[in-house]
Amino acid sequence: MAVFTPLSDDQVAEFLERYTVGRLQTLKGVPQGTENSTFFVTTDQNDWVLTLFEQGGFEDLPFFVELLDYLAERQLPVPGPVHDRDGVALQRLAGRPALLFPRMPGSHPSAPNLVQCAALGDTLGRMHQASQHFTGERANPRDLDWLTRRHREVLPFLSDDDQALMSREIAGHAQAFADIALPQGAIHGDLFRDNTLYDGDRLGGIIDFYNGCTGDLLFDLAIVINDWTSDADGDIDEARYAAILGAYLAHRPLTEQERKLWPNMLRLTALRYWLSRLLVIHVDPPAHDITPHDPARFRMLLGRRLDGRVPALPLAGE
Repeated sequence: MAVFTPLSDDQVAEFLERYTVGRLQTLKGVPQGTENSTFFVTTDQNDWVLTLFEQGGFEDLPFFVELLDYLAERQLPVPGPVHDRDGVALQRLAGRPALLFPRMPGSHPSAPNLVQCAALGDTLGRMHQASQHFTGERANPRDLDWLTRRHREVLPFLSDDDQALMSREIAGHAQAFADIALPQGAIHGDLFRDNTLYDGDRLGGIIDFYNGCTGDLLFDLAIVINDWTSDADGDIDEARYAAILGAYLAHRPLTEQERKLWPNMLRLTALRYWLSRLLVIHVDPPAHDITPHDPARFRMLLGRRLDGRVPALPLAGE
């Protein structure tokens, strides 16, 4: 259940009076999600999504608002937050920070086809091209420094082999990325399939930017490839891989340094999710009664990437 703070029709109707979005017709809680309370709101003008923010990090909400405004202004398929009659987007409702968004069309792709993969690569390439000029700043909360600090907390819960693997990987990445400056920009930070919406083959929206930050663009791309192209055994589907990367590279060719570090970044992002899911299970249980994601999926992906099963990167324009 993802409605942790219930709302009444009267509360939401009064809230909507701050905007020019019409009168409330229906209100429905959204069961998906793990951190915030989400509602589908229908007015006599349109369909909207209302989000109440339930956990910490509220100081970062202005960054998310600015980033979404910036990307929406550049015609990218993101839900730019609705601003009230005074031009303010970030509100409070039921004692929680609140944002109202237009509802994006479509549904999550469980098994994306090649056209859908290409659409994602095209959009991510355009987004990264634009986001390099975004002036907001938020450090990546799940970067290599975070991995180095937090991995020791889960070591007692791992087998001897997995302890050695995690420690060895972190040390190796620290060496590989030392004194390296990769292209930077604003990134989504969690662009899994369930954070996209497709209307048929058309990418209707990229949602849930609450892991957004400024950091290595390659980090964002590696998260996408590990999720979107990996089959049930963790191996990369080469057709999906080529579709995403071919479309992406048409907008933002990778530097020589990025190409060299690509296998490392795929392993680093697999390690990032392996660790974060282990922490939720063993160290930082969620504030609400939810079922944590299984860390084993990303332990498997890390093993596959260590096996060297990574296809060659296409050249820009291929």
